[in-house]
Amino acid sequence: MNKTLWIGAAAVAALLAHGAAFAQASPAGLWKTIDDKTKKERSLVRITESGGVFVGRIERRLDPAAKPDATCDKCTDDRKDKPIDGLEIIRAVKKSDGDNLWDSGTILDPEEGKTYRVRLQLADEGKRLEVRGYIGAPLLGRTQNWMRVE
Repeated sequence: MNKTLWIGAAAVAALLAHGAAFAQASPAGLWKTIDDKTKKERSLVRITESGGVFVGRIERRLDPAAKPDATCDKCTDDRKDKPIDGLEIIRAVKKSDGDNLWDSGTILDPEEGKTYRVRLQLADEGKRLEVRGYIGAPLLGRTQNWMRVE
């Protein structure tokens, strides 16, 4: 391969790699949730973006023992008695000033019916999402690590 062709091929490869990394620079996508206490896979959550605002819905629960018709009976807002599958659990998250950081929104724990403030932070080149639910300040909360599926 001549030198000019080699440099051109390397430049194209670098641009493609940069484009793939850029595509992963958002929490939008499908994520496998991992319970921070049991370390078991819990569900698939799809995070979408519209106008700079991110929301996340449970696409499917992964626990084979989960009741398919389960509802959020402990919820106290508009999600009360709505099916868990398809339930919007992340609301109103926006890009923050920090690198790979999104916050200002809320996350719902459908098992407890409780809503917490949420902070999302990409890690491992966009392959992992650190989801921190908290009350008051981020120091007072729990973090789950979600793995990107797509």
